[in-house]
Amino acid sequence: MMLRLVYPALVCALLYGCKSHTVIDRHQEIPVAMESGDSIVLLGRSTRLAESGDHDFVDCVGNALETRNANLDVVEENEFVDAMYPWFESTTAPTEVSMLEPLFNNDAITERFEELAIKYLIWIEGRTETLESIGGITCSIGPGGGGCFGYKSWDDEADYVAAIWDIDQQADAARIGTRTNGTSYMPAVIIPIPLLARAKHTACDAMAGQIADYLSMPK
Repeated sequence: MMLRLVYPALVCALLYGCKSHTVIDRHQEIPVAMESGDSIVLLGRSTRLAESGDHDFVDCVGNALETRNANLDVVEENEFVDAMYPWFESTTAPTEVSMLEPLFNNDAITERFEELAIKYLIWIEGRTETLESIGGITCSIGPGGGGCFGYKSWDDEADYVAAIWDIDQQADAARIGTRTNGTSYMPAVIIPIPLLARAKHTACDAMAGQIADYLSMPK
């Protein structure tokens, strides 16, 4: 009876595979003004990213940006935070662009921004979570061997927002949001076969594409 249920699910999963859908929301306030030698830094909003364990999303976006544009100088988050210590620690970092002005009254902070040639500071926040899971897989071992049988699927949602701050103008330059919904499948006949939607990776690629597009816009 179990095989009768699993084989149709396996055939369906292999034929149609995992599926995902991404929605992009982008608002631009200030035209891009990147010059040769300028750099950007991507930072994770600790208030939400720490809760969800998604700090690797920031690294993913940074790596994807550098892959898309080898000439783009992306300052590592840890390098930036260490250079700016203690003003950009999780408990002291500005949460609104209006909080930059008093920071730049400090000559030490201004000098460090100039040394790193940072034109845009990009805050990223969000999370990936599983919304729904159905089915199940049972594994057993006996004298004749062992195996797993069953079928499981689940829906993931990756929802992230990037706020781009223009350091020179100390203003919001743009805001980009990506939301990816993906359904993954795992049929099991002897061994589980994961067919993953990779919602977070898809959201990362979409976010990097939108940021790269903004930074490459004509002035």
